[in-house]
Amino acid sequence: MEVKLLYNVFHHHNFGFLIATYFYLTGLSAGSFILTTLSYGFGMEKYKPLGKIGIVIATLLLIAAPAFLLLHVGKPLRAWHLFVYLHFTSPITWGSFFLTIYPLNCLIYGYFIFKEDERRARIFGLIGIPLAILVHGYTGVILTVVKARPLWNSPLMPLLFLVSAIVSGIALMIIVSMIKDRFFSQRKKVNEELILGLGQLLGWAIIVDLFLVMCDLIKLSLGHRGDMQAAMLLLMGPFAWSFLGVETFMGKVIPLILVLNPRTRTVWWTALASV
Repeated sequence: MEVKLLYNVFHHHNFGFLIATYFYLTGLSAGSFILTTLSYGFGMEKYKPLGKIGIVIATLLLIAAPAFLLLHVGKPLRAWHLFVYLHFTSPITWGSFFLTIYPLNCLIYGYFIFKEDERRARIFGLIGIPLAILVHGYTGVILTVVKARPLWNSPLMPLLFLVSAIVSGIALMIIVSMIKDRFFSQRKKVNEELILGLGQLLGWAIIVDLFLVMCDLIKLSLGHRGDMQAAMLLLMGPFAWSFLGVETFMGKVIPLILVLNPRTRTVWWTALASV
């Protein structure tokens, strides 16, 4: 048997800062878009002030996100290959089309919102919901299929990505809405009903997120040796501080208490929870 030894192979992070930023921006875009459909798609008038600013943010973030993906690939001028040399069992092939169709739908949807054509805005808003889910859900699928990474290789990953997108999208819209109302509106006054309503939605979204994370940890803890070691990395290993202390306690538990506790259910506490 012939054996070849390679000494000039450089190890690097396959999914580094650029891909993490790409995932984050697509999540913010999907979450912001879905919030705009509460009024224009489902007739919840309380959330109508989110429509115009929400669709602008969702579109800009979704246009910016693929730039980080192309920079990571290293050959951005070959991006057109994804649409010509198709591999239909690959999530990346499907994602390429989702990343093209979804922003186009955002532009059309936004056009009708600004034209105040609510009938057509409703149509494209409802069309955009599954597109937003597919765009961000497929990023979770990309991680799910990596069998060499037990932390990623979970059927819950697409759901975790989607719920996290809702959480981050709501938090972003709370902050943006407060800034817009406080500094760029004629009244110079924050829409308290809107912010508190978003705070309630944020609380329930965080609860679902915590539940999915708990289910994922249980799955890892009861799995094979690699799964259990991955769980220990998060719970007792070098990642415990960032996962339990920063992400879970500071990023989820404290905001959940702030938005659901009657004593802190105010505009400014809700804004703090969104940060």
